[in-house]
Amino acid sequence: MADDRLERYAELAVRVGANVQPGQEVFVHPMVEHAELGRALVRQAYKAGAAYVHVVYRDDHVRHAMIGLGPDSALGYSPGWAKQLMLAEAGNASLGTTGRPDPELLADLDGERVGRAIQLELAEISQQQHRDNSVNWCGVGAPNEGWARQVFGEPDVERLWEEVAFCMRLDEPDPVEAWREHMARLDARAETLTALRPDALRYHGPGTDLTVGLLPSARWGTARFRTAGGIDYVANMPTEEIFTTPDPRRAHGTIRSSLPLVLHGQIIRGLQLTFEDGRIVRVDAEQGADLVRSQLDTVENADRLGELALVTNESRVGRSGTLFFDTLFDENATCHIAYGMGLPYAFGGEPDEGSNVCNIHVDFMIGGPELEVDAILADGSTVPQIRDEQWQLVNQ
Repeated sequence: MADDRLERYAELAVRVGANVQPGQEVFVHPMVEHAELGRALVRQAYKAGAAYVHVVYRDDHVRHAMIGLGPDSALGYSPGWAKQLMLAEAGNASLGTTGRPDPELLADLDGERVGRAIQLELAEISQQQHRDNSVNWCGVGAPNEGWARQVFGEPDVERLWEEVAFCMRLDEPDPVEAWREHMARLDARAETLTALRPDALRYHGPGTDLTVGLLPSARWGTARFRTAGGIDYVANMPTEEIFTTPDPRRAHGTIRSSLPLVLHGQIIRGLQLTFEDGRIVRVDAEQGADLVRSQLDTVENADRLGELALVTNESRVGRSGTLFFDTLFDENATCHIAYGMGLPYAFGGEPDEGSNVCNIHVDFMIGGPELEVDAILADGSTVPQIRDEQWQLVNQ
């Protein structure tokens, strides 16, 4: 049963997530601890007709050594071979895995150095591929002992698999059809909010009082995208959000995170950001503030917002009641926002020139039963969007 579950999981990621097409090359990026899932993704990619599957493993211990022992010049270095490899993904499919076996592996390192350890040239290539919509990609979680220990306090991988399978709708008689119906519901919700044409969103809750302007050209959407070549795919699995890209020049107030954020091998707790005229002017946190401040100082325009996302209590991730310590899952448990790159998928054609251009994109969770979200219309009137984690617009 375990082997069958693994193959069904990989098949869902390949055929519904990345939607690998016959003749495509496929790039699989697992962590070394995720080898079992990585191999299953390779098998399913070939079954889907892949011409060739490239596997590139990632290792946080190697990253720890580089940041802790390497020279400053190594922190942002993008090797030529790595740039060529990433450029080769254009027109092809890509699958990545999440679920760090030790989310706090880098906690003993200087947060300022961790924040500067960003391969900006590689990030720029990746962001250009997002803007071109040239890669059908998907990220999925890979249950492992270390991740299970972080979540449950013990290495109960089977229990973690059960939680992940629930979030991925593998308990449905036909998971593929269940995903189609789920994405249709999210698409309808996004269309309803787009039709409302709000000028801004206002967030109010514990430690939060923030108003963010919206771009008139930006739509609300879901993680179901279409490449420039016409391939439909679901970028994140699980996904429970509708999202848009805000006007990065119009954010004022303070917002506080509601869940821990695993960021580059450290855990950020109690993150609170204060905005003036669209820019982050103050970073506070119970833990990990130095890492966030270093990111904002290192990367141009990282101090502006790139995404607003709404999630309700219908979310399977939220209903699981599990804190996953993994952004792919936790951002789909509740409302979240992101600083950094604006999402090009929010536009019907070329991204609005007002959308934030940045080489990083960091989501963090802000939702909860006490968070209220309102749409502010052009005439100044307000329309409730979220109350008690429930969607307020009728019929959706």
